[in-house]
Amino acid sequence: MVQHRKPSWDTRVKVFSGNANLPLASAIAKSIGIPLGKSTVSAFPDGETFIKIDENVRGEDVFVVQSTSPPTNHNLMELFIMMDALRRASAFRITAVLPFYGYARQDRKDQPRVPITAKLVANLLVAAGANRVLTVDLHAQQIQGFFDIPVDHLYAAPVMYDYLKQKNLADLVVVSPDVGGLKMAHAYAQVLEAGLAIVAKRRKSATAVEALAIIGEVRGKNVLMVDDLTETAGTLTQAAELLHRRGAKQILACVSHALLNDLGIERLRKSRIDELITTDTVLRPAIEGIRITSLSVAGLLGEAIQRIHKNLSITSLFEFSGARTS
Repeated sequence: MVQHRKPSWDTRVKVFSGNANLPLASAIAKSIGIPLGKSTVSAFPDGETFIKIDENVRGEDVFVVQSTSPPTNHNLMELFIMMDALRRASAFRITAVLPFYGYARQDRKDQPRVPITAKLVANLLVAAGANRVLTVDLHAQQIQGFFDIPVDHLYAAPVMYDYLKQKNLADLVVVSPDVGGLKMAHAYAQVLEAGLAIVAKRRKSATAVEALAIIGEVRGKNVLMVDDLTETAGTLTQAAELLHRRGAKQILACVSHALLNDLGIERLRKSRIDELITTDTVLRPAIEGIRITSLSVAGLLGEAIQRIHKNLSITSLFEFSGARTS
């Protein structure tokens, strides 16, 4: 049976990190006003991960920051091992902070004899010692129901909106690059007081899609495509090409998690997208030939961590300019 314990009055917050996204973890700790927890994360010659917690965590409220971006399996194992080490070191409560939740696209059986890996990852997180989970922009919101522990699901939209408001884009239309992202696009359109359009697509393979039609008016308009993640950039670049042919002026893409493999980078360099706006939920090297604006979610996650520790509501983190993201 899962026990939901509350921190005592003298329990302190400590933030640790694996190697997946150390800059973000450091920024989160800085936003809270505490140093990043000391730990040793290394590998044995055979590739096995070794982790040692280099400070006392007995009775502490611990948050472990680790995006499960590529190399996904390696980063997951780092997270599991670190939480096991913290649990065995008598941490009071362990919260797994996953700015990006990998395997989220495998959330259902859509063909015979395939796994539901998003559920498997949820089970493994709990088995490794997680008492609760904090994450940003899940690919499928129903993944929250895969857990029997509390899940705090934040949205990057407030961070994105602050930046978009400064751009003061006129004649704006928010576009969902596929039908599945319509709810997110509608939320952006409401807040930005913009029009709404949808691109209908047909998926040819795991890396190739074809944009077929646009529902909505984009001719002579500035366009903002919104999506939760992109890796090969097939959906975004195909949609951008169709939008350009239909007379769209400036084309921007707003994506919470930009994993961007080599194929995605090459496609974006050749695409009609004028600017890719994303966040630092995943660590990305500098990329030449693409205008990428990376916004930090460190303040958002830092505020959530403090509220979770103090048993305060995090509902206000979903609200901005009189609107809600959920």
